[in-house]
Amino acid sequence: MNILESMKMAGKTLLSNKLRTALTMLGIVIGNASVIAMIGVGEGGQKFVNKQLESLGPNVLFVIPGNRETQRISNDVPRNLVLEDAEAIASQVPTVAGVSPELNGRYVANYRNRNTNVNIIGTTPSFPMVREFDTAKGRFFTDIDMKRNNQVVVLGANLAERLFGTTNPVGKQLRIKNATFQVIGVLEAKGSSLGADYDEAALVPITTSANRLVGRNSPYGIALDYIVASARNSNSVDAAEFQITNLLRLRHKVISEDDFTIRTQKEALQTLGQITGALTIMLAAVAGISLFVGGIGIMNIMLVSVTERTQEIGLRKAIGATEQDILSQFIIEAIILSAAGGLVGTAVGVSGIMLVSALTPLQAGISPVAIALAVGVSGGIGLFFGVVPARRAAQLDPIVALRSA
Repeated sequence: MNILESMKMAGKTLLSNKLRTALTMLGIVIGNASVIAMIGVGEGGQKFVNKQLESLGPNVLFVIPGNRETQRISNDVPRNLVLEDAEAIASQVPTVAGVSPELNGRYVANYRNRNTNVNIIGTTPSFPMVREFDTAKGRFFTDIDMKRNNQVVVLGANLAERLFGTTNPVGKQLRIKNATFQVIGVLEAKGSSLGADYDEAALVPITTSANRLVGRNSPYGIALDYIVASARNSNSVDAAEFQITNLLRLRHKVISEDDFTIRTQKEALQTLGQITGALTIMLAAVAGISLFVGGIGIMNIMLVSVTERTQEIGLRKAIGATEQDILSQFIIEAIILSAAGGLVGTAVGVSGIMLVSALTPLQAGISPVAIALAVGVSGGIGLFFGVVPARRAAQLDPIVALRSA
């Protein structure tokens, strides 16, 4: 008997028991769909995290007060980074394209009868370039505003809408901590990024923030919460980190342990990539258990089929069918079950990925590798779990089989 005849016979046998065939395929369908969907969602999670980090700005480095040990054991942030450090980095580090220091505080902002608790960020005119922000209305503050301690403010898109509604806020007066600020601009909406939402913030010149709002709390100048530096390109990030480290060690007269920490976007991407990659593998492994369970289901049903078809097997062997013929037919039946279940599961998994992409921020991707892997594994499982019942059927004695009927 050739392969084509075996496939035709296997197809007729499976179609004669449609309900049982469908239930047998169900485990493989669920397993394939789960593996494809979980890998797709995992890749979508990685893309989402990467996009969030990239939105912080191109090739950014964060200089944070205190070393990793002090940050771990203490909630009190040291005040050892000052505005002059940021200015020194901007002027003396050749691999840095721009520097944006930040001094944060939360205060109540009032406009007429509307008030809200706002994150007020003191920064410099280089902020839009370093953090890749555009001004939707008005302008950003300038070096002149910094030198004169002008009480001007640039609002995030969401904050401007909440306080002013549809009215253009540019030129309006805003009260922050009992001081009057003039709104000179509104930032383009960008969305939150890893907990930082500049759409809900208000930005003021850092000198104004230190003198009018936060106050000066360092004897060495205007203390900063952190400094954001932008490297000239992705290849100069490591060099920029090295040069900034050496400069700050000289400025702070560091003898042993650094009193600051530098974190790069590259490090964050690698760390989060490892985490999301491990989660994707874990999800795929959990989903893969369904494939294993589906294979056991195939074996169980095939064993039942061997028992039910004992007379058929005995009759076929009596008229000349070899053990190889019987073995081939049952293995082909198992492969058809698993392959068909794999194809249906692939369709279900791809549909699930498209649904996730449409309804959530995750841009889940359809991975050809995951599809090929899932279908290949399901076919292999059908072959593996189909061997035992197939061998049992092939080894039946035709006389005993006919008598048992």
